[in-house]
Amino acid sequence: MNTPAPVAIGTAAERSGVSARMVRHYEGLGLLPAVARTEAGYRQYTAADIHTLRFIKRARDLGFSMDEIAELVGLWHNRRRASASVKRIAKKHLDDLESRIAGLQAMQRTLSHLVHCCHGDGRPDCPILDDLAGGTPAP
Repeated sequence: MNTPAPVAIGTAAERSGVSARMVRHYEGLGLLPAVARTEAGYRQYTAADIHTLRFIKRARDLGFSMDEIAELVGLWHNRRRASASVKRIAKKHLDDLESRIAGLQAMQRTLSHLVHCCHGDGRPDCPILDDLAGGTPAP
């Protein structure tokens, strides 16, 4: 089986769905191993590098932090890993997402109530501003 030839950063970016700027950023963070360079100094990305970039992109799409992604990439490349380690990271992230969603839903309910209570007419009284001011009308 022939191994595909390494490609330039633009091609790697296009194939992975990650911008060239982010490819360099991920490389700088150590999420990608140091890539080979041509004699002229241009980066050359392998199929494995592109696969790793896709992995990183998917993890970012799911909202994992860069630290979590670094840990997940390391576990992904470690064939002796325990899936419990991966699940621990994903479960913590899921718990954080659920907490943030609950907070956003509470904000939505409060704001919806305030918008409903505001007459939105020519009167100066406004329950939205009163709430933002801590429940007291403006002086």
